[in-house]
Amino acid sequence: MERAQPRGNVLATVVDLARVRRRGAGRPADPPPPDLSSRAAQFESFTAAISGYLASADIERIGEAYRYSEIAHRGQMRASGEEYITHPLAVAAICASWKLDAQAILAALLHDVVEDTGITKKDIADKFGTPVAELVDGVSKLDRLEFQSQEDAQAENFRKMLLAMARDVRVMLVKLADRLHNMRTLSALKSPKRRRIARETLEIHAPIANRLGLNQVYRELQDLSFANLYPLRFAVISRAIKAARGNRREGVGRILEAIQKALPEAGIQAQVFGREKHIYGIYRKMTEKHLSFSQVLDIYGFRIVVGDVAGCYLALGAMHGLYKPVPGKFKDYIAIPKVNGYQSLHTTLIGPYGTPIEVQVRTVEMHRVAEAGVAAHWLYKDEHAPISEVQQKTHQWLQSLLDIQNRSQNPAEFLEHVKVDLFPDEVYVFTPKGRIMSLPRGATAVDFAYNVHTDVGDTAIGVKINGEPMPLRTELKNGDSVEVLTHTGGQPNPAWLSFVRTGKARAHIRHYMKTRKYEESVGLGERLLRQALRAIGLGATDLESSITEKSVRDAGAKSRRELLADIGLGKRLAAVVARKFASGDAAAGAAGALRPAPMTIRGDEGTAVQLAPCCRPIPGDPIIGQISKGQGLAIHTHDCPTIIKSRRKDPDNWVDVEWDAQPGRQFGVSIRVLVTNGRGILAKVAGELTATDTNITNVRTEDDETGNYANMEFAIEVGDRAHLARVMRALRRLQEVVRVARVRA
Repeated sequence: MERAQPRGNVLATVVDLARVRRRGAGRPADPPPPDLSSRAAQFESFTAAISGYLASADIERIGEAYRYSEIAHRGQMRASGEEYITHPLAVAAICASWKLDAQAILAALLHDVVEDTGITKKDIADKFGTPVAELVDGVSKLDRLEFQSQEDAQAENFRKMLLAMARDVRVMLVKLADRLHNMRTLSALKSPKRRRIARETLEIHAPIANRLGLNQVYRELQDLSFANLYPLRFAVISRAIKAARGNRREGVGRILEAIQKALPEAGIQAQVFGREKHIYGIYRKMTEKHLSFSQVLDIYGFRIVVGDVAGCYLALGAMHGLYKPVPGKFKDYIAIPKVNGYQSLHTTLIGPYGTPIEVQVRTVEMHRVAEAGVAAHWLYKDEHAPISEVQQKTHQWLQSLLDIQNRSQNPAEFLEHVKVDLFPDEVYVFTPKGRIMSLPRGATAVDFAYNVHTDVGDTAIGVKINGEPMPLRTELKNGDSVEVLTHTGGQPNPAWLSFVRTGKARAHIRHYMKTRKYEESVGLGERLLRQALRAIGLGATDLESSITEKSVRDAGAKSRRELLADIGLGKRLAAVVARKFASGDAAAGAAGALRPAPMTIRGDEGTAVQLAPCCRPIPGDPIIGQISKGQGLAIHTHDCPTIIKSRRKDPDNWVDVEWDAQPGRQFGVSIRVLVTNGRGILAKVAGELTATDTNITNVRTEDDETGNYANMEFAIEVGDRAHLARVMRALRRLQEVVRVARVRA
């Protein structure tokens, strides 16, 4: 029975709760009387569960927390009409089934009191200790951000959730228990809200449960989400499974009997279970592989649980002796566990009448980890116990979340990076020293490099896979031995973003590119500001003396570098900033100031200075610069048709520029060549281009309707306009060339 008489310190709590703010939302107008007998039975079942592994002092504190929570939530009702206390009690019971420590159970009972009542985090800390208050606060913060419909808000929610988990994984375990019970009772809510919560659960909470190895929770969250998102499909598949069970019973029984006979004959003591796929797993397999229901159900699944690791391999041998194995369908997750700690032997056999049989073989301990994940080896049970491999892998992943957060500047980007890691279909590769490394399927050599160390990824210039030089974009396969070649002058390539697979690699590459662009923008901003200061008669003034700390603050910037970067990125106009810095006399004399010399462009300034693709200027073309917000400086030719209107509309956004006498690189340009069609003409034109010291980057040809002529378009690299003129003159000397023209866009 429920303890009826609270202790004295709990009575004092009742006085504290006089300031509780009752939340009326969702409460029925005339709530039914509570079913005390049902709640008492729920509490007795919960007490029995924690009595099996917690000390009596902990159990007494938990009883006190239950009474505290019951008083705090008194009068509040769930949408189903039940007393609100039934929810935290159910959440605590789920945590107890995972055998979490007393602090986590206390947090589960109290997880809604800060959010739903007037009790504060300090009240919890004073009564139950700071660690419990921190856990409650972590879960409460997640609840306050729940169910946002906008993409950015959901991304922020996701980010906060994962970072809270990175600080203390118990926050996430309590949150998953909370979500699991809410999903079990979701039918009390209206359909649109049910669908929204179910979709969020399927996209975020279920993958997290899987990543933490909570296999039972993962499957149940998927099925509950599926039932609420697609109720008709769920009902159809459920009925089909029930109908199929009778038809399958004979086949399952015959195979089970054969396995149970074969194992003792091989001297193996084991438990054998038939394994049925969960509903969402069947639905996903049908949609992804375009299979019918009968094709999915034709596969029989069995699980064999033995006493030790040696028994696993003996049982596997017995199974391969009983039924023929399917080549290529064996996986050893014991020697190389999955990233969430899962271990088992997987094999597919051909059973009676050609029926496929999937068999999993594992030990009792592996089975416990497979179902409970990180909670099976709980870190907080014994602080002196050695950390298990499951905990080490979980800790490494949580630390990688913090690393990605440091590299990602907005929640949506963080969400993009981390979601990649939440759906890992692993591939296992080896370092040159023989260490095994797990990566998502589809991972490349660049992903491997960043997984080894950030510096290795940043300076990677090549890779050897199984001793052979290969491109960095090469996808890795199971068993590959990978050696990354590095150079101190190496740096990340923006093109890597098109093929990297891991969130860590993507976050580091983007962070490097943003940092590089920022530095280049600072340099461009300084050049633009110098030019603007000269335009108002301050050409002789030193820039450092013009930009004082006070003037920077007056301009609304935090630092000199931020101000210059904003100018380089087009977020601030150099002319406006210059006028703010100038004195009254200097500003008054601006009209009489000499026109400043144009800014010189080399073409190798980096991402802060872009050559406009609409006109593709090259040295020798008359040019002008356009400042675009967030994009830096775009260089156009004077006669570019796309800038005519904008030059009149926003004159302050334009900068006088000119080419440097010694440009810093080769420049891309396209030419169109009309030729008479004939054998070997492409080779002849290409040879002439090569003879003029011109690099060809692309070529496209197309015959005209008659077939007598061909249009060839070459993308080439030249040093300047004079170089291009030499190229075009050389081509015109060819007898087969009818016309040569430069392609502007």
